Amino acid sequence: MGWAADGADQKARLAGRVVDENKAAVAGVQLTLRPQSPGAPEPSAPLSAVSDPTGAFAFEPAPPGEYVLTVERQGFFRIQNRTLMLAPGNNDVAISLDPTREVFERVDVSYSPKAIDFDRTQPQEQVTNTQLLEVPYPSTNTIRNAMRILPGVVQDNRGGIHMNGGAEEQILYTLDGFQINDPLTGRFESRMSLEAVRSMEVTPANPAEFGKGSAGVLAIKTSTGDDQFRYSGTNFIPGLEQRKGLYVGGWTPRFNFSGPIKRGRAWFSESLDVQYDKTVVEELPKGEDRTASWRASNLLRNQVNITPSNILYTGLLMSFWTAPRAGLGVLDPVETTTDRRSRQYFFNIKDQMYFRRGGLIEVGYAANRTFGREIPQGEGLLTYTPDGRRGFNFQDARRKAGRNQFLVNSFPPSFTLAGGHQLKTGLDIDTLDYWQDVHRTGYQFLRADATVSRRTVYHGNGLVRLSNTEYAWYAQDSWKPRPGLLLEMGIRFDRDRLVGATSWSPRFGVAWSPWGDENTKVSAAWGVIHDASNLRLFSRPHDQYSTTTQYADGGAFEYGPAATIFTIGNEPLRSPRYTHWTAGIDRRFPADVTISTQYLRRRGRDGFTYVNMAPSGPAPEELGVAYAANEFEAIYRLRNTRRDVYDSVQVTARQTFRNQYEWLASYTRSRALSNAVVDISADDPLLITSNVGRMPWDTPNRFVSWGYLPTWWENWAVAYLVETRNGFPFSVYNSSGRVTGTPNQMRFPPFFELNLHLERRFSFHANRWAFRFGFNNITNHDNPNVVNADTSASNYLHMYGGRGRSLNFRIRWLGKAERKP
Repeated sequence: MGWAADGADQKARLAGRVVDENKAAVAGVQLTLRPQSPGAPEPSAPLSAVSDPTGAFAFEPAPPGEYVLTVERQGFFRIQNRTLMLAPGNNDVAISLDPTREVFERVDVSYSPKAIDFDRTQPQEQVTNTQLLEVPYPSTNTIRNAMRILPGVVQDNRGGIHMNGGAEEQILYTLDGFQINDPLTGRFESRMSLEAVRSMEVTPANPAEFGKGSAGVLAIKTSTGDDQFRYSGTNFIPGLEQRKGLYVGGWTPRFNFSGPIKRGRAWFSESLDVQYDKTVVEELPKGEDRTASWRASNLLRNQVNITPSNILYTGLLMSFWTAPRAGLGVLDPVETTTDRRSRQYFFNIKDQMYFRRGGLIEVGYAANRTFGREIPQGEGLLTYTPDGRRGFNFQDARRKAGRNQFLVNSFPPSFTLAGGHQLKTGLDIDTLDYWQDVHRTGYQFLRADATVSRRTVYHGNGLVRLSNTEYAWYAQDSWKPRPGLLLEMGIRFDRDRLVGATSWSPRFGVAWSPWGDENTKVSAAWGVIHDASNLRLFSRPHDQYSTTTQYADGGAFEYGPAATIFTIGNEPLRSPRYTHWTAGIDRRFPADVTISTQYLRRRGRDGFTYVNMAPSGPAPEELGVAYAANEFEAIYRLRNTRRDVYDSVQVTARQTFRNQYEWLASYTRSRALSNAVVDISADDPLLITSNVGRMPWDTPNRFVSWGYLPTWWENWAVAYLVETRNGFPFSVYNSSGRVTGTPNQMRFPPFFELNLHLERRFSFHANRWAFRFGFNNITNHDNPNVVNADTSASNYLHMYGGRGRSLNFRIRWLGKAERKP
């Protein structure tokens, strides 16, 4: 740190800039200044400041003298009680923060705790790289599984991610500022090594810069390396399992290497992740009871400081997956499975330009390309029996999708007008395209007496091409009329060529520190968010159509073949509109304990869903299918009739202590309802009469807690994860595949999981190591995730699956041990 004084002024002014280890700006840093000079006047509250997007900050004028400065930002090491002598006039200081890393030996550094962020009006939760590596969630090599440790994020029985009551495709996923949602499905399909991730943050998407995600934003930030070469390896020894014989159950090696390309100017980070999984289904006969899959991903990230005010970032993520016999389960034997392959390429480049008088402009481009292949074990009908599936999967598919994203974000210099103002504006242009070649055979439902109740076959061409262009512009003003009060006002404009609609989204938020109390924040926010158009949803009218033949009891013909058609129609569509209200109180207590209480109300209208519009007269010409009016099973038309309801109250407590140890506990009371519970598609064999009910991921009560805690033995630590919640809801259906009653009227039993691990860190042969062992689901609680929901089955409502108690080992190589002077 350094400072310069101007003796002509009797007041001291402190200003400066916060950067990371590679001289890039760090925004949202909390800085606190307290006087230390004997006899110096004590202000009613410590002076505080927050760094802006360029890393700049400034304190209000104060009497000259000796002060102590504390600097903290979650995800970085804290600078605490640094002494400063402020002279009259202007004092300039430069601050460099280092991102948190694992503390192998006792050093004079500590992680920054969760700070009361007075620069935001909406709630936000974050997990850092160290927490991702510390918490013992199942399959700790998968970033998707890591998301469940974030309060407000739920992982369903199929591994899908849900935030704030929304579907997986209603979340905006970003990687280093670029959208990474799958261009086709809108879901998170990417994979990367956990060592490459610097942090993950979730927010309900109130700022105007965020659109296309009505359930919120999940932002992933990765590392770029620094001036020290760092390398690590994890899980490079395969694990053995004993279940119907001894076998290699899983192998998940990860390797990370980072360092300088040119010290002080350019850096790189290279992360490789491989996963081998072998699944054994105990209920199936030997030889047909197991399947194995391979995944691999590689992330290369670079930063080049072209000049001190011009920084260039690049990134390339590649992912591959091959899974023979995908979908094997107790109700799905080998012949019903598919061989699946997929790959993804994601490239991005961003240029950040800083200006001398303040201000920042960033320009970026990203390209996302995905490919998927599904191959059935043979060609024929898939048969649904009361005791599970038989026959061959009915879908043989190739799919390709891509997105090109261009973005510009601008932060003009802050200015004063009845308080301080920080403006932000931006432009986002996306082009998307989709191609598929899908061939479907059909399926049939059998009764308990083995007679056919319903048979469906497909017709037409499954070759589809579709594209879309999205435009967005936003502007936002963060206005501080006085210290301790922040008002945010924003507007967003979105245009979608596929829908043909223009949307305006206002946003407003307020944050208040009562009576200048730096340890308390009261906040509230309101905003309108519009969802992005889902290409897969709009492709259904161009895809194959099906015809169904219905049979009466005993197998006698009843009616058919009757067609099921999907169409968009000629009525104008609107972009789905969701309104968010949030309110919260954050309070920091002694010993760095922070408690946050948040309320969220989310209401959706004009959502897309297919509604049965079976005609009473001649078939509409737009269908292009030669069937009489009485030979239609259903005519589904895309309409803006979906309504969603979500309410939640969440209380979260967390603490960081003794440099590197921490814990979190969070309870959420919520409800998630919709009048479009089931996403109706040609691939869904179930028939829906009423589509109103609870969403499949609805969890009225959920408690999650995790921690990394010290023990009585030096270099030993204990890590735990506990989660308990209501079981997820599910639907039941009859022998014809028709959902009985309301969707999701039944629930799985309550879920409980306790994972408890011990970790020992040590040096061996001049290298640093960390060895961990422990049990997942140590109580062996039965957490089924599969159910036979056919009301005609002899084992109706019998449940399967779940993870029993398992012993886990992990060894991590953390590189060469540092030499002590």
